[in-house]
Amino acid sequence: MSISTRRTWLQSTLAAGALAATPAVHGEVPGARKGRIRQSLVNWCYEKHFPSLDAFCQAAVDLGCVSIELIDPKHWPTLKKHGLTCAIAGSHGFKVGFNNRGEWDECIQKLRSRIDECVAFGVDRVITFTGMANGISKEVGADNCVEGLKKIVGYAEEKKVTLCLEHLNSRDDSHPMKGHPGYQGDHCDWCIDVLKRVGSPRLKLLFDIYHVQIMDGDVIRRLKQHKEYLGHIHTAGNPGRGELDENQEINYPAVMKTLIDIGYDGFVGQEFIPTRDALAGLKQAVAACDV
Repeated sequence: MSISTRRTWLQSTLAAGALAATPAVHGEVPGARKGRIRQSLVNWCYEKHFPSLDAFCQAAVDLGCVSIELIDPKHWPTLKKHGLTCAIAGSHGFKVGFNNRGEWDECIQKLRSRIDECVAFGVDRVITFTGMANGISKEVGADNCVEGLKKIVGYAEEKKVTLCLEHLNSRDDSHPMKGHPGYQGDHCDWCIDVLKRVGSPRLKLLFDIYHVQIMDGDVIRRLKQHKEYLGHIHTAGNPGRGELDENQEINYPAVMKTLIDIGYDGFVGQEFIPTRDALAGLKQAVAACDV
């Protein structure tokens, strides 16, 4: 066999093997086959990559996902039509939050309204944020978060809806959604301390693996350490917030196995920014997390 022929044969063999290893989206075998990790797709990342919401919902179903999250409540009936839920609802956005006393009314009003919508539709998680530092010290910001969150968490307890405080990285300034310079709750342990001080079973952490990896690292140990405070999980490849592929550093199968080991029974939301075909990237990510 000549060198060129051998090279051609090897390339075609490798390509065939990669194709066989990738779960078929429209075939008989969905991406998430084992069901031990309940997977969700984050709407803002992928909605523009599909011709319609119905097409996006069908892709989620074909992938074996059970949710499309952070999507406007007006779309929840469409999700239900496809047998999907919304794993976590949006709220006031990360640029405002409980670290700033002047933003409490806005956050509380939005959260109360969203909690009511969740109760009506059967959604049991709502996202919340610390807000931007804007000159507020870490100590004062934490105190404000504790006092402010206590003003809404009782309503969440009454309605049996869990608020999930998200940790975001403040290090990456390359893109508005890859990092959030100035965000107050940029360290995992700082956020956990706020949760402990509030002391409510209806206030948990949205543990975004990508953001935690950038700011704190030691992801698996932190998941084990903070297991009782985990309310929701997000994924993305680091660096770059891209696909969960060989071009990034996080060992997602190992992280997912840890979630199973510690008894986490919530959702894992795929939240990477596509750098290539979105559906192909989702197939790979869903398969990587299907442990």
